[in-house]
Amino acid sequence: MLTLTPPPQRDWQPIIREFEAVLGEDGVVRRKEELLVYECDGLTSYKQRPAVVTLPRTTEQVAAVVKICDRHQVPFVARGSGTGLSGGALPIENSVLIVTALMKQILEVDFENQRVVVQPGVINNWVTQAVSGGGFFYAPDPSSQIICSIGGNVAENSGGVHCLKYGVTTNHVLGLKVVTPDGSIVDLGGKLPEMPGYDLTGVFVGSEGTLGIATEVTLRIVKVPEAIHVLLADFTSIEAAGQAVSDIISSGIIPGGMEMMDNFSINAVEDVVGTNAYPRDAAAILLIELDGLEVEVAANSQQVAAICRNNGARSIRTATDPEERLTLWKGRKAAFAAMGKISPDYYVQDGVIPRTKLQYVLQEIERLSQQHGYRVANVFHAGDGNLHPLILYNNAIPGELEKVEELGGDILKLCVRVGGSISGEHGIGADKKCYMPEMFSETDLETMQFVRSVFNPKGLANPDKLFPTPKTCGEAARSHAHQAFPTLERF
Repeated sequence: MLTLTPPPQRDWQPIIREFEAVLGEDGVVRRKEELLVYECDGLTSYKQRPAVVTLPRTTEQVAAVVKICDRHQVPFVARGSGTGLSGGALPIENSVLIVTALMKQILEVDFENQRVVVQPGVINNWVTQAVSGGGFFYAPDPSSQIICSIGGNVAENSGGVHCLKYGVTTNHVLGLKVVTPDGSIVDLGGKLPEMPGYDLTGVFVGSEGTLGIATEVTLRIVKVPEAIHVLLADFTSIEAAGQAVSDIISSGIIPGGMEMMDNFSINAVEDVVGTNAYPRDAAAILLIELDGLEVEVAANSQQVAAICRNNGARSIRTATDPEERLTLWKGRKAAFAAMGKISPDYYVQDGVIPRTKLQYVLQEIERLSQQHGYRVANVFHAGDGNLHPLILYNNAIPGELEKVEELGGDILKLCVRVGGSISGEHGIGADKKCYMPEMFSETDLETMQFVRSVFNPKGLANPDKLFPTPKTCGEAARSHAHQAFPTLERF
């Protein structure tokens, strides 16, 4: 296992001067009050202030910063927009944070070959904006797409509403320029859909910064379909909505996206966003997007509506106008943020289950909710079984977070037990690494570590993430962590 022991106190001034020689003074953040901004990502339960933050703008600058870290044996963590929800960009004590937010150029747009080349700091939604004039879009669309960066999407293999039909990030990355943990610059993949040799691009996407830092990403873009319909169906039970999902997929129809929201989520969204489109008394709603040729979409819309009615849908609304479609999706995209209206805090998980187990798992989540005494709001990518249960709690009450984490862990174990996974798109990071043995054997994990060691032999790139270690997992983990890293804050 690759682990780092607590580093000794070091004199940072010579290292900071080396960073400034590469990046200039404006490219290095070192004041304690400024470093507060970078002490966590979207998983705010864990906070650790980095020793230094660097702000490179080019591949060469990233390589130079990494070489300095390698020379001084300093661990480093890559960070994009900081919207990740698994603690993947959480610094460790006495580490350097390499922030790619200033690397935000779209370097090439090639409509003829349906690809673009971007720096990692480019925001997800900017890609679609850049190519929409040519009749294209970038399919992976996380709910945070107006702020999350492509570099972070690559690290976590992010998905989104349209991953059911179009796939997740790895299905849209053709090639990468990567700075390895020793500061070398290498090219993985290329500009062609299929490249000979080992699929190192596939290995890198989803590696959560443990194999290096992507500094250029070649993405595949998709032609905008001829027709798009969005159906909103509301149900009196979440189980009926779940059965409708299974029946739609069983019919052979693959929607562009299919999302489910329960009553908690519906009312939170309506309170905050005010779409006036979601029935407040519904136990669950399904949002189903169908796209393709006009004739195909029209026929599929009728068939999907019939399936929903057969499963007890009270009403079905169909939107074909772009503005109306946007209104229906607006609430779903704002669902996580809207939870702040009904709870001071929430803890989100990211499990995956077979669609055929949807009804059973939702019933079990409700049982676990009552057993642990916390409300759970369900918002998820129903079509591919990617659940996002949001556990509502009050972080100001001592001990609440630990109890909520236990409930979240039980939900992840449930997902694995029915043949699913502990992550669909948020990654493992610091949050879920202790549950990796639920899915993988000791031999599996050791084999993954062999791959990590080839790229990252010194363990400097994003240490203590992704894989369980004795010091971070197990009964003694909390006391050990407190003794080893006394400045690690837990809220």
